[in-house]
Amino acid sequence: MRPHGFSLIELVIVVVIIGVIAAIAIPRLSRGTEGAAESALIADLAVMRKALDLYVTEHTGTLPTLPNFEAQMLAFTDPLGNANSTRGGGFIYGPYVRALPPLPLGQQRGKDGVKGPPADGNGPYGWVYNQTAGTIVANTASSKMDANDLPFNEY
Repeated sequence: MRPHGFSLIELVIVVVIIGVIAAIAIPRLSRGTEGAAESALIADLAVMRKALDLYVTEHTGTLPTLPNFEAQMLAFTDPLGNANSTRGGGFIYGPYVRALPPLPLGQQRGKDGVKGPPADGNGPYGWVYNQTAGTIVANTASSKMDANDLPFNEY
């Protein structure tokens, strides 16, 4: 009567098959997290850019100022862009976003502050706002690129 169980050859074949599957699957799964961060960055930038557009429309073409950017986006504003935490008394516009989103990738991941240009991936800021041009980009180093070799700070 033959003992039940697997032979050494059968076990080696199973381990090799599992290794081949892992070699195929792990890079795809790890790319999934990077892809999710890229998608989050695109969505966050779209929301902030739409908020900027609405601010400009309601303030007759005036852009938020860099020193007051966060207050002007997060609070109620009057036609001159002065910010207040409550609506009323002339503060009839906004808020444009509930909170500035944290940067989803790069060295400054998790940071939600705003600074002026250039985007260099340094400092405790997630976003770079150019008051002159009215643009906002991710605060990442130019060397930090997506799968298509496009720098994240050029999105």
